[in-house]
Amino acid sequence: MSESTQTETDTEASETPTVLIVDDEKPITDAYAKWLEGEYEVRTAYSGSEAVDQLDAAVDVILLDRRMPDLSGEDVLDEIHARKLTCRVALVSAVEPDFDILELGFDAYLEKPVSDADELVETVETLLRRSTYDVQMQRFLALANKKAALETKKSPEELEASDEYASLRSELADLRARLSDTATRLDDDDLRVEFRDRTD
Repeated sequence: MSESTQTETDTEASETPTVLIVDDEKPITDAYAKWLEGEYEVRTAYSGSEAVDQLDAAVDVILLDRRMPDLSGEDVLDEIHARKLTCRVALVSAVEPDFDILELGFDAYLEKPVSDADELVETVETLLRRSTYDVQMQRFLALANKKAALETKKSPEELEASDEYASLRSELADLRARLSDTATRLDDDDLRVEFRDRTD
């Protein structure tokens, strides 16, 4: 192989997005990895501490279990933010989303069991697209995702009684107003999230 060909191969390899899968249930982690291998560079961690060891700037997307026995997903999120890493995070949990998710810095919420490979791939692709948006747009879409997650699990009465939910809607309205001139840059899937957010 010539030097130029080797350089091109190295460049292509470096451009392949890296996904870190974190779950203390090994069969789940390994199944996700099998679904994603071939499309992405895949790393696996079977605990929160293993995840922290594998965190670096090369990671683009993390599929992160929320409840783990040593370091929780929330602890890993804290470490991501402490290191100022720019990866996008999907929190994966068997626990139904509650209002406390509004305090956590993640981009998407997946409820276990995730038994559809296409759903997992679509989530990764969506988060990779969001990495190309500016910070305000990323914030808007993350909040819209949390709002949608809550609205699928909470009654209208519970939502109406929540100060956190009211603050969420207020911030989304403010961000939407500031981002209105850039909304045309949204991908169709993200536009569907934004549209759902408008149907109050």
